[in-house]
Amino acid sequence: MIFADKIIQLRKKNGWSQEELAEQMNVSRQSVSKWESAQSIPDIEKIIRLSELFGVSIDYLLKDEMEDVEYTGCESNEGGELRRVSMEEASDFIKVKGETASKIAFGVFLCILSPICLIILSAASEEYGLSENIACGTGLVVLLGIVAAAVSIFISSGKRTADYEFLEKEIFETEYGVTGMVNERKKQYRDTYNKSLTIGSVLCICSLIPIFAGIIINESSEMLMIIMLSCMLLIAGVGVMILTKSCIIWESFAKLLQEGDYTKDKKSFCSASSAASTIYWLGFTAAYLIYNFITDNWGTSWIIWVAAGVLYPVLSSVCRLFYKK
Repeated sequence: MIFADKIIQLRKKNGWSQEELAEQMNVSRQSVSKWESAQSIPDIEKIIRLSELFGVSIDYLLKDEMEDVEYTGCESNEGGELRRVSMEEASDFIKVKGETASKIAFGVFLCILSPICLIILSAASEEYGLSENIACGTGLVVLLGIVAAAVSIFISSGKRTADYEFLEKEIFETEYGVTGMVNERKKQYRDTYNKSLTIGSVLCICSLIPIFAGIIINESSEMLMIIMLSCMLLIAGVGVMILTKSCIIWESFAKLLQEGDYTKDKKSFCSASSAASTIYWLGFTAAYLIYNFITDNWGTSWIIWVAAGVLYPVLSSVCRLFYKK
């Protein structure tokens, strides 16, 4: 469907005549007539105004291949303007996510490897007579040091992307050309993403091989099994690191395109359901405390949290059903 046909369709859907549309656009009726007869195309400022007036995306107006209406969520610009993402902002976001993805993936890798030193030293204390206190103390210091390093990586990476948190939570519009640019970058990264998923998944599955190899070689040797367990964590860590990096980059495209878990409907639903979720967990917390203070039966009251966890998906489904209605 060409631009002219879309203008006619949207104008009639809103019940406007050419004169009424021209008045709102601050142009002559002849100009609107020329747009609808494909004799001329408005300039970019008027296209942006048409997008705001009809509540549709600029991409929908300009791309002939887009047949389905892509709404922006604020028709006729009522209820406040949506935040607009420029080409520069989108490019910077993709660049930052690409840079931080590697760091976050490495942080996850460190967390997976963190217990290896403790495991080896604990086994060595029994195998070679090393003091158990020294072994455990040293192992814990190393573990906490590695985890602390990973946490610092997560915090620094989070600060770099803090300005773009609205992409995950808010409904927004993109300026002309942004969607096309992001789709092109996504297309270029698709092969890398698919390869990373394959390699990462294979490594996670193959990480069990060292354990089986240790059982076959000498199951009774505790030190051998500890070494094989460390190898398992190392291989799994590499696999998870590859998966984490590729998924973070891939999700950055989804956030800008508002696809997958970041569609406008899902964002609106999350916003609407947050209050119900808060009330739900506060209610169970209150029930847990009241029950324990009345019965003084702290040993078995944990079942309340099990019930809360089981019933929460039901609450989520009910909220989604009412939201759709």
